[in-house]
Amino acid sequence: MTILDTLTRPRPAAGARPPRPIPWLALVAAAYALAQLVLVVPHLGLGWDETVYLSQVDPRNPAAYFSAPRSRGISFLAAPVLAVTGSTTALRIVLALLSAAALYGAYRIWQPLTGPRRTALAALLFAGLWTTLLYGPQDMPNLWVALSAVAAVGCLLRAVRSWARRRYLFGLGAMVATATCFRFSDGVWLALPLLAACALVPARRRAAPALAVAAGLAAGSAQWVMEAYVRWGGIGARLHASSATEGGMGTHWAGGLAWRSLNGPLLCRPCTVGLSHPELTLWWLALPVLALIACAVALRTGRHRAVTLLPVACAAALSIPYLLLIDYSAPRFLLPAYALLALPLATLAARALRAVRPPRARGPVAAAAVVLLALHLSAQVAVLDHNAADARATAGKYRTAAHDLRRLGLTPPCVVSGKLAPPVGYYAGCASANVGGNNRNTSAHALLHRAARVPAAALTRARSGPPHYARHWKKHRLPGTGLTAYTPR
Repeated sequence: MTILDTLTRPRPAAGARPPRPIPWLALVAAAYALAQLVLVVPHLGLGWDETVYLSQVDPRNPAAYFSAPRSRGISFLAAPVLAVTGSTTALRIVLALLSAAALYGAYRIWQPLTGPRRTALAALLFAGLWTTLLYGPQDMPNLWVALSAVAAVGCLLRAVRSWARRRYLFGLGAMVATATCFRFSDGVWLALPLLAACALVPARRRAAPALAVAAGLAAGSAQWVMEAYVRWGGIGARLHASSATEGGMGTHWAGGLAWRSLNGPLLCRPCTVGLSHPELTLWWLALPVLALIACAVALRTGRHRAVTLLPVACAAALSIPYLLLIDYSAPRFLLPAYALLALPLATLAARALRAVRPPRARGPVAAAAVVLLALHLSAQVAVLDHNAADARATAGKYRTAAHDLRRLGLTPPCVVSGKLAPPVGYYAGCASANVGGNNRNTSAHALLHRAARVPAAALTRARSGPPHYARHWKKHRLPGTGLTAYTPR
């Protein structure tokens, strides 16, 4: 019996105890946690963005510059762990277990809507992606937005048809608030199709879910909005600053960039890489086609329309900023879309299996499908291994550079400037500063004044010259990092 097999079991004989159903979804969540703990947690250091998020709540390090597009939800998630320990391994383990529990909780809401096996298959399709595995134990917001979106859509569908309506209305608002808190822009894009769906609900049931979505959006964005007024002077000013940080939000077709960066690099900016292993990207090209087929089948048969169409609509909405509005890409950006599209794809696979005639042929077809799924998951693990190695090497360079800076006399309180200042400064226990670029948070004059009072270093690429404010500083090569440090004489 496989999770693809949707044939009904024969009824037990009178008086016999029915067999206990296999907890497929729990097994998928446990496998997801185990895969993270074995394949990712032992080998992964802290990345550039992680050090920015963690520094906001880490009592051991100064806070790095927090740019306009960011939201603080993921920092809040890590705060309890950092309050107890600064161990990266401990943080990774906690986040791996939490993400597995969140995977189970988000998809568990869907079991009455799609059935236990289809729900488990959907969770497996999402959890088996290398991006889902790599970012499960990382302090990054995209995976948490994805699981919040899955739970929010499920709560909306169950709120309009369930007797336990208040519980799911509360869950709907809470999940929209959670997604918005993790990433403000994603919360807005998620709320739009949910509010549109509320307009299609019968009038006597329409207001409550719409209010839940609106309340969740307001609650989740409250901190972001308050910070917009405190630091930028208003919402419009922060949105303008966000657009500038992202390189200018506008009409950009980034679908080709997303395809080319699908198997890495982890951040493709500027995205000039060639397509890596195109045979391993076929699933991505098939994804929108299969989603459209699932929608067509639902519309033609009239069954499970909302269960199919709403996840696809929300996935499309959450993909808009990353496919149409920016000119760079990263594999993690589309995690919310993958999480939602896994649900109609699992339903489509089950329907395709049931359509096989004669019925006795379903066994071989299901076996072939399982083999195909196993090959797909194996390919994802191979890509995971490659990208985890790259992430490990990058974090290793940050640690090495921080160690070399400490040997040069940089001890807290200290300041590191340059493009890689946030991660290197975090590892060194120093504040970070930039006098230019998207993360500019100081001026050259202020930086020089600060460098006269505390130990300071300016980081550049090995073949680059010193920054203009450090022309007369002493040069130090940092072997094995590709960086050069300049310190005041």
